[in-house]
Amino acid sequence: MAIDVYSGNFGTKELNHLLKRTLFGAKRSDISSLAGQSLSQVVDLLLKDLPLPNPPVNNYNDAGYTDANVPAGQTWVNAIYTDGTANSRRVASFKAWWLTQMLNQPVSLREKMTLFWHNHFSTEADIVDDARYIYKHNNLLRSMAFGNFKSLVKQVTIDPAMLRYLNGYASTKTAPDENYSRELQELFTVGKGPDSKYTEADVKAAARLLTGYTLDGVNITSVFNTSRHDTTDKQFSSFYGNKLIKGRTGTDGAKEVDDLLDMIFTQVEVSKYVCRRLYRFFVYYDISADIEANIITPLAEIFRTANYEIKPVLKALLTSSHFYLPQNRSCNIKAPVDFVVGLAREFEIVFPDASDYVNVYYMSDYLRSTASNLQQNLGDPPNVSGWPAYYQVPQFYELWINSDTLPKRNIFTDRFISTGYTRNGKKIVIDPIAYTAKFSKPEDPNVVVDEAIAHLYTIDVSADVKKFLKSILLSNQVNDAYWTTAWTDYKAAPTTAKTTIVQTRLQEFYKYIMNLEEYQLS
Repeated sequence: MAIDVYSGNFGTKELNHLLKRTLFGAKRSDISSLAGQSLSQVVDLLLKDLPLPNPPVNNYNDAGYTDANVPAGQTWVNAIYTDGTANSRRVASFKAWWLTQMLNQPVSLREKMTLFWHNHFSTEADIVDDARYIYKHNNLLRSMAFGNFKSLVKQVTIDPAMLRYLNGYASTKTAPDENYSRELQELFTVGKGPDSKYTEADVKAAARLLTGYTLDGVNITSVFNTSRHDTTDKQFSSFYGNKLIKGRTGTDGAKEVDDLLDMIFTQVEVSKYVCRRLYRFFVYYDISADIEANIITPLAEIFRTANYEIKPVLKALLTSSHFYLPQNRSCNIKAPVDFVVGLAREFEIVFPDASDYVNVYYMSDYLRSTASNLQQNLGDPPNVSGWPAYYQVPQFYELWINSDTLPKRNIFTDRFISTGYTRNGKKIVIDPIAYTAKFSKPEDPNVVVDEAIAHLYTIDVSADVKKFLKSILLSNQVNDAYWTTAWTDYKAAPTTAKTTIVQTRLQEFYKYIMNLEEYQLS
């Protein structure tokens, strides 16, 4: 069964929908640069492999602390672990750096997929407690973001951060730890759906098989210790075809991980489970019997046929007619990270120059902490299952909005259309005049209303809403000239008084747009 490829009009609306789902916000420059390209061309661009970004640096030296092992502006990712203070500052540096990657992302799905995998293979920085391992884990997810899923699972299995997080490094043949073997099956590969019938005995057998891995804190890697590995045979249940994985001795013991993954990946449920996760992340959380049969099942077949390469699945999903159905647009509530980063990107907020890395990190960290206050703490999901909004039946994304978080979202948008955030004399704030000046006819209030709505929302609004928005630009007058004259007068002679008139109206205009429920949707 094939998935229908979208053959309808691929115009600005469709492009905006695609980019808002695959990037953090859709910049107008990205939309305009891609205008006229086919859907297939845009998706190929989103899936293009790119060089990895430079690692985070020491931005944290101050009057009260200096990292003796890492000069200011140099990376700490290979430095020695000294103490908790240095480590906590490096963790903060990593988190700010990660958010900076989202802010500066090119037209590429990689950053969105890095977040997807971070939620899928969840680790908590607080528990891993070594910034170097945390960065290395994140770099692994980014570098393999749309590579081979089976290879990614293998690398995650022996990754130092994951070994620390789920106690794999402490697992021995006399005391095998079951944490990772359980999550490997329940959360990372076959899932816990009705057709995932692995047993408790399978968890125990896999735990014995995974023994032997320890951590090398000097080289920041994992090491296979033959003396800690259980070399006996491991018997699995009928779910895995009663597979017997023969114990291996010496350094060959490390190859048992490959035997385990070969066994797990014979299960059709692996492909279905991962495709469901991708569908819920990129399309919608409700998977009906019809969607299971006509979208998930053929996607899973594409996945298996491609030997678990992720790109063919993503291309099929993002070019499908299903993805562009009206009911699949503006049906998601923006995740907090998407909300704060998307605002900064779409309004083209100007950040300090990259050379001013200290202030760049400070500004990024402010956005990160805002997302954290909205219940998405980047790098520290609540537990190994990730954020409940991505899996919790039946609410899913609706969990992002409640009586605590919605007012906070509005406070954030109100702040950025007014005073913004200032630190060290540097400010990040929405410049409503600069944003509006890029419209096709900024002197026409009807154009400003239409083009702002078309860019900032992915859903149409009523005529009454548009009428009210226009009234803000007209200061409640009825003639369009009240805006046109104000704008043209400002452009002809941008005195303080004329600038203030335009600025004040636009601030109220965008404040109202961002306070409407449509702005919370993607």
